Amino acid sequence: MSGAVEARLAELGLKLPGVAAPLAAYQPAVRSGNYVYTAGQLPMVEGKLPTTGKVGGEVTPEEAKDLARTCALNALAAVKSIAGDLDRVRIVKVTGFVASATDFTGQPAVLNGASELLGEVFGDKGVHARSAVGVAVLPLDAPVEIEFIVEIEEG
Repeated sequence: MSGAVEARLAELGLKLPGVAAPLAAYQPAVRSGNYVYTAGQLPMVEGKLPTTGKVGGEVTPEEAKDLARTCALNALAAVKSIAGDLDRVRIVKVTGFVASATDFTGQPAVLNGASELLGEVFGDKGVHARSAVGVAVLPLDAPVEIEFIVEIEEG
């Protein structure tokens, strides 16, 4: 099933990927009531990380911003696997983790890659609360990891 959200993604030249396989003992997304919580989503493309390392070190902030966008697409795929129809989804919270060089402080700008995409695709339903956290290392040496909390509108 696809609707306005997926049509908007197509207009932007984007397509939802398949749901990324979990790296350990967890589910990509879980529903509780009207909310879907995603596991942390890495910027996997066809099962692989396009780059690894620390932002502000081996990875530029601009590259990391693009990777955050990829994380968001992966998170949306996980949400769709539970919600079925992204047109019924409102983005509530985005939490992003940025593997950062010790002197890097631009985590919010990196996560704008995800937030700006959500605004482009969902409009007002993409406006969300957000946390941008710098960390020492992420799974598989990924530069960015993102998780969502979304609300499914009944109807």
